[in-house]
Amino acid sequence: PASWGVWRDVPAALIPRAYVDHILQSGGQPLIIPPERDCGEMSGVIAVLDGLIIAGGVDLAPARYGEQPHESIQAERVDRDDCELALVQAAVDADLPLLGICRGMQVMAVAGGGTLIQHVPDEVGHEAHSPVPAVYGRHEVRIQDGSRLAAIIGESIDVASYHHQAVRSHPGYTAVAHAPDGLVEAMEASETSFRIGVQWHPEIDADNRLFAALVAAAG
Repeated sequence: PASWGVWRDVPAALIPRAYVDHILQSGGQPLIIPPERDCGEMSGVIAVLDGLIIAGGVDLAPARYGEQPHESIQAERVDRDDCELALVQAAVDADLPLLGICRGMQVMAVAGGGTLIQHVPDEVGHEAHSPVPAVYGRHEVRIQDGSRLAAIIGESIDVASYHHQAVRSHPGYTAVAHAPDGLVEAMEASETSFRIGVQWHPEIDADNRLFAALVAAAG
């Protein structure tokens, strides 16, 4: 539900404008793919795209990776879970350049057969990754030398963080960046056109390098 003008709580398909601006600044043309109630086969959607971003959002349902929900889990979004898992699989099958952001990285991991940490504070002992509702945390991320991500960003970056879940296992991907507490902050599949997941929110900051790299790979 979204509100604008005199309209209140209208069902809507939307993303934060920051995603759109970063793609436009990078020379790409953004297209929003609304989640559907029955998304079915997504190869037709993938066929008209040159690259794909899976954006941030609510928790992925634990049933998607074979676990019972932690008490902190947010209300399930069946439409997003269905369609984004199908989109990622279709993108992987087609070797389409793919960037997952926050939830998007988690969707990539689960689509590949991985699992998630359902409540990060239970694992790391603090809430710095998601301090209070609607407020981003900030922390450093160290990036593995020689990785594709390091070639784009360098050895470290200060990031905007807002997540209480994280990737635990990630078949088919290599963890290439970590927070100071050891949490996996990025993963990539190196033998691909471009396939990177980041746990932070690069759209919040002015730094455009990740989006520009995706658009370059898409081109």
